[in-house]
Amino acid sequence: MTRQEIVPERLAGATAVVFDVFMATTTLLTILENGARDVYPASSLEEADEVGGRLDTGSFLRGGEQDAARIEGYDHGPFPEEYAPEVVRGKDVIFVTTNGTRAIADVAPADRVLLGTLRNAGAVAHHLETSMTDSIYLVCAGAGGRFNVEDFLGAAMVLSYMDVDGFRLNDGALLALDFAERHEVNVYEMLKRSRAGRWFVENDRMDAFDFVADTGASGLVPEVVGGKLRRANEHESYVGDAEWGRILGERP
Repeated sequence: MTRQEIVPERLAGATAVVFDVFMATTTLLTILENGARDVYPASSLEEADEVGGRLDTGSFLRGGEQDAARIEGYDHGPFPEEYAPEVVRGKDVIFVTTNGTRAIADVAPADRVLLGTLRNAGAVAHHLETSMTDSIYLVCAGAGGRFNVEDFLGAAMVLSYMDVDGFRLNDGALLALDFAERHEVNVYEMLKRSRAGRWFVENDRMDAFDFVADTGASGLVPEVVGGKLRRANEHESYVGDAEWGRILGERP
């Protein structure tokens, strides 16, 4: 439910999927999708400086937030629209946030670390099923140690797309499946009711909100390998959003 609940020693041999829907994992997915060369999720400003010190100063960008504020001296903030293809293509990007990139670092003991969002929920589910992973942790970054709806909703949607009959589900997963069943047809409205969602509505950032809420829009699954992102499912045949819509529509 939050990154503070992570028990590192339980992650050995497992695949961990990190969700920070507003905004870290959504923005990182976008940066990779839009053609950045190497993308480095950094757990702290210090780590970001360390990574930057190893890169060619003329070829990398720094972005993110700390405590919901843009970082002084950085090129960009935390929002996906700041990382358009013409901005990031061929560039290295270092990205650091208060919760999401720290959660990514916290699950490093896992055998594999993937990034989940609403936008790639179907692709993540498909990848987990086809990779025949025995042990999966869906990790909600949360906000300052508190549960938040958007990360739980992202994890719930991934579970809703999976055939979970072969897994022994913990109580959180059972709750998430029930949550998805209740809200899969009104993801947009559920997201608007969340604390973070209300901020986007009240501050007239609906373009960013709509982008985040576009469930199934992306077929890309980012994986963290050696401190940077790569495309985990580059050679997979992905069941697209239209097909997921047909499947969901057939449910009683």
